[in-house]
Amino acid sequence: MNWQLGHSEASMAAIRIEAIIDTVCPWCYIGKKRLEKALAREQLDHMPITWRPFLLNPDMPNGGIDRKLYLSAKFGGTESATRVYKAIEAAGAAVGIDFNFDAIRLTPNSTDSHRLIYKVCAERPAVGNDLVEDLFTAYFLDGRDIGDHDVLSEIAVSHGEDRNEILDYLGGDMDREFVSQENRVAHQMGVTGVPCFLFNSRHALSGAQEPDILQRMIRLARQEETPV
Repeated sequence: MNWQLGHSEASMAAIRIEAIIDTVCPWCYIGKKRLEKALAREQLDHMPITWRPFLLNPDMPNGGIDRKLYLSAKFGGTESATRVYKAIEAAGAAVGIDFNFDAIRLTPNSTDSHRLIYKVCAERPAVGNDLVEDLFTAYFLDGRDIGDHDVLSEIAVSHGEDRNEILDYLGGDMDREFVSQENRVAHQMGVTGVPCFLFNSRHALSGAQEPDILQRMIRLARQEETPV
């Protein structure tokens, strides 16, 4: 899949936005909501975003690990983790996300969720925004394991994909190296945390920035010559 939009598609969108995310990152979900709010202010509500993979846990076992053990190791204890996630809950509530962290039992390997996004968007890029939303919802609101192929195939089917085709794809290795390569490219670009938003492949904005800041970047991008 070429990350560049075709000329006609780029012309309709006027700008090109790429979002480098990890599907297990709560700040990426918050960043998505803030970006959508900024786009709505610019009357670009339905503009497709190019979703690019990032692996916060590249060495995560395929089956994931216990959520409590993961958080304790990452933040140096459950108390520290609780403080961090209280702040995330507050930020999420401000954009309409009712995080349900207590429902999450497992921190999964996110590679296959990225592969699913890539496969679906390769043929139907307009589905990407809703597909990513459903992956975030499944994990952060419903506590589902988005590393599980049955869960991923169920989400894919809700977007018009064939269940058996998706299961066959996820069960193989196709595009697995692509996700790893994209993760390496992001690091080579200087991305060390996500979300990171790219505008017209010229300007980068790291972090789940407030809608006002994102809106200013969108306006800057709209003032530039449309990328080809």
